[in-house]
Amino acid sequence: MAPTRFVADAALERVARRLRILGYDVAARRGARLEELFVVAAREGRVMLTASVRHPRRWGAVPVLRVPLADPAAAVRAVAEAHEPSGPPLSRCPYCNVIVRARSPFEAHGEVPGRVVRAGGALTSCPECGRWFWPGSHVARLAAWLEAALGRPVPGLPARERPAG
Repeated sequence: MAPTRFVADAALERVARRLRILGYDVAARRGARLEELFVVAAREGRVMLTASVRHPRRWGAVPVLRVPLADPAAAVRAVAEAHEPSGPPLSRCPYCNVIVRARSPFEAHGEVPGRVVRAGGALTSCPECGRWFWPGSHVARLAAWLEAALGRPVPGLPARERPAG
């Protein structure tokens, strides 16, 4: 199955970020009306990811995946069960949807906390927004949330630590 590319409405911003962490290509246009998102979906060959029940007749050929707004875990699960990601986990900026680049600790001086550089872990940054990413405790928390949402471990993300005994 080929990876599916999505465009998400603003109401699903949190879901879109979580999907990007899993490696899904999820474009978003902050402040765009639903019709404008259908234009993007049609032009770029994307599936419309929305919580809205509206589907203008004019855009009837654009595929739509409706997901629950009130339950982000169910929304992520619905996408992950039916579609392949475009890349591995942590390969996209969760904010811009751009593929992140591996960076050296030397390049990170002054950009990330010194303890992160000294730890020597993998560093990536987004060429679009300039944000830096590293495997901190936030990644473990996200991995635990995603594992609970999907009901399975996520290859490429740190496994949730299990209590001994």
